[in-house]
Amino acid sequence: MVRKIVSFVFFANYFVGLLAVALSLETMFQLRLPFNAVPYYILIFCATVFYYTIAYSIPPGTAFSSNPRTEWYRTHYNFTRISQYVLFTICAGISGWFLIRDFTKLLHLPLANWLLLLSIPGAAILYYGLLPKSLISFNLRNTGWLKAFVIGFVWAGFVNVFPITMLRIEQGIVVHEPIFMFWLFVKNWMFCTVNAIMFDMKDYEDDANIQLKTFAVRIGLSNTIVYVLVPLLLIGLLSFLSFAFFQRLSTPTLMLNLLPFVCLLGVAFALQKPKSVLFYLIVIDGLLLVKAICGITGSFFTYH
Repeated sequence: MVRKIVSFVFFANYFVGLLAVALSLETMFQLRLPFNAVPYYILIFCATVFYYTIAYSIPPGTAFSSNPRTEWYRTHYNFTRISQYVLFTICAGISGWFLIRDFTKLLHLPLANWLLLLSIPGAAILYYGLLPKSLISFNLRNTGWLKAFVIGFVWAGFVNVFPITMLRIEQGIVVHEPIFMFWLFVKNWMFCTVNAIMFDMKDYEDDANIQLKTFAVRIGLSNTIVYVLVPLLLIGLLSFLSFAFFQRLSTPTLMLNLLPFVCLLGVAFALQKPKSVLFYLIVIDGLLLVKAICGITGSFFTYH
């Protein structure tokens, strides 16, 4: 029973939806901003689950798969299909409500906001090649080394740019220190990119067979850790330290926010030995939850 519950939460991507909400809340805590409206968090939860499930939706009658995640979707095809309809309906309903309610405010957003808002879902759509093939056949997911940076960019934008922009629309609150946002965005971008590269290490053999040139395929698992993950983590750390300097964060806050980077590095070195799919979904994705919890907890030491 416990295994079924765990498989349901992680294979069905509900945990990923929770991560989107948690990281969005972390942003508001770290920038000392009020929360968005509850419907907004419902929207990003449902949108995240819906988006990630698209890649694993398989047609009925598919043969047995040795991949436990693929097999879960095969045996839960009807549930997945109904869930996707429900999630899409919720997303469409809340988005339509926001659009009607705040249409005038949307028109008055600065051009820079619009460019950011369009670039993030644009990258997400191109990542899975969701546009009609007659229009564009480009798929960022098949670009090998680039795809991890695209995933990190989308996640950073989704949990940094979107909630802040939505706060501006809902409550008229504007962040007047864009440098803070920039360093926070880079920190999240690098952290999520490293997380995505670690997931690529899971698919090392499969990617090599189809000649998808991920970092792990190009330079090997050990070299990926030493020459790719460590430098990217250092960039993320430097970005956070810059943010901490401008915000004058306290020592407890600083240490709490450094902890997820240390944990991420430790788990990265552990990936040189084969791990199960659930290990990646629970432990590696779980590091994003650890990051959100540490960021939120650290903000209390600083501001309260």
